[in-house]
Amino acid sequence: MGGESSADRVISGRYRLLDPIGRGGMGVVWRARDEVLAREVAVKEVRAPAGLEAAELQRMYRRLEREAWAAARISHRGVVTVYDVASEDGRPWIVMELIRGLSLADVLEAEGTLGPQRAAHLGEQVLAALRSAHEAGVLHRDVKPGNVLIANDGRVVLSDFGIASLEGSSAITMTGEVVGSPEFLAPERALGRDPGAGADLWALGVMLYAAVEGVTPFRRATPLDTLRAVVEEEPARPRRAGPLEPVLEGLLRKDPAERLSAAEAARMLRVVGAGGTVRDSGGPESGPGTPTAAAHHGQGPGQGHGPQGGGAAWVPGAQGAAYGGPTSPLPGAGPVPPRGRAGLVLAAGIVFLLLAVAALAWLLIRDRGDGDDGRGGGPTGAATTPGAAASTGPGPSAPASAPVSASASSGGQQVVAYVDAVRTSYTGSCPPPAERAPAFTATLEVERVPAVLEYRWATRSGRTTGPGWQPVTYERGGPRSRRLEHTELTHVPDAVFDDAVRLEVRGPAEVATDWVGITVSCERRTPTGGPSSPGASASPSPSPSPSASASPDASPDGSPAPSAQGVAGQAALVKTGR
Repeated sequence: MGGESSADRVISGRYRLLDPIGRGGMGVVWRARDEVLAREVAVKEVRAPAGLEAAELQRMYRRLEREAWAAARISHRGVVTVYDVASEDGRPWIVMELIRGLSLADVLEAEGTLGPQRAAHLGEQVLAALRSAHEAGVLHRDVKPGNVLIANDGRVVLSDFGIASLEGSSAITMTGEVVGSPEFLAPERALGRDPGAGADLWALGVMLYAAVEGVTPFRRATPLDTLRAVVEEEPARPRRAGPLEPVLEGLLRKDPAERLSAAEAARMLRVVGAGGTVRDSGGPESGPGTPTAAAHHGQGPGQGHGPQGGGAAWVPGAQGAAYGGPTSPLPGAGPVPPRGRAGLVLAAGIVFLLLAVAALAWLLIRDRGDGDDGRGGGPTGAATTPGAAASTGPGPSAPASAPVSASASSGGQQVVAYVDAVRTSYTGSCPPPAERAPAFTATLEVERVPAVLEYRWATRSGRTTGPGWQPVTYERGGPRSRRLEHTELTHVPDAVFDDAVRLEVRGPAEVATDWVGITVSCERRTPTGGPSSPGASASPSPSPSPSASASPDASPDGSPAPSAQGVAGQAALVKTGR
């Protein structure tokens, strides 16, 4: 009964096993077909180790059933839905929702690390699922990257409640047995104490630390050494966490009574995920793009658990601070001694020089902006910097010296975005028909798979018929190139509407192509009687039927097929090297 099943086997007369999609220490997860409802599902099978006695086997089977009981008590879009618990060969088989996508472990394997903002956004969604579980009286007890799924539709889903604990139920584990992944265990669990919801929050903190640093803070050569580090050692101060550092510090406090609450952690993750900064669990935060001057107190790696444990200041879009470049004294350096009068004079001179450089830069930018007609007159193929990618409001185009490609360092992935304008103008009655409105195609290519990106079609005016951020998933072993299409239907009735369109991409790094100008001329309708037709509306009227899609690129070289009406394409490149 401990062996693995084979494909095409039918479980409980209903679920036909198709192929294995995941393996772990407790069993195999199969993609299967529900022959009754004609849909694909995921089925979890136990793979019992050889040599287990009958009593131990039954204990393992009860633990598997516990997963179904636990997950079935939770109703949340961020938790895998359990459909059924089937029985075959005396074993329980859990039938679950099939999530199409990648695990966070897959993403980290492909990309190395995540940026602080992206990690915070993901952590906020995992925490929402955990809070729903805790409200149902369920502790997950094994939060780790392999159990966090990123679905193709953008959902972040928490899976595998196989060792979950139900409040009020008797313990299944034997005396002295520890279940879960050692490097993600909370200290209270490593010491054999009854855990609470704080143990899951600790594991979330370890997972987020691993996401931004590329390694868990307590991993050692052996499981025993790992558990000892969890209980006795403080985590090394993260070097790439940026604004996420206060969250990590709050979640990784040894004493669960001092750990961040779920509500406070959710608030802080929401701020960081939106591009802001937080100082600590009780301090004020800044909005996106607002520099902060969080002080560093010279603490070493083992001294970051006080209220002032926040690290160096981080400004969204600043590469050095975002990826580990300290903007304050190094950890463990101790208090900075008084520098004397000469030091003050030197500091004042540096400040004056920086102000002069900033003023000169502002004047140059202002001079270049003069005479801009607002039509995106920069060179074809220019890419904006990551900090500018989020801006879609009206304003001048990129300077004429904008680079053809942009680069950033966030973990070994290269992303290429190429946009080709199929049509850039329309004249006729409005709303414009989709087959004649301004239209674009794009190719989005990654160097390595698996990978997960997000893209959106943005306009300079901020008014668009595009659907907003859309996920693009590159499966392991699948094509590295995806083809995107977009038709922009925004217009102003009885008037000429000028705007500009570009493609923005985020994920391992942020990049945006240069603006491509578009013009939609709506011909004035001839009145058929009655009062004269009203004048042109002051604001564009988006059509309710946008056209945007993503599909695998059919071209052998990954570039979009040329169009007879196409104009020069726009390319943007981000290479995130190790």
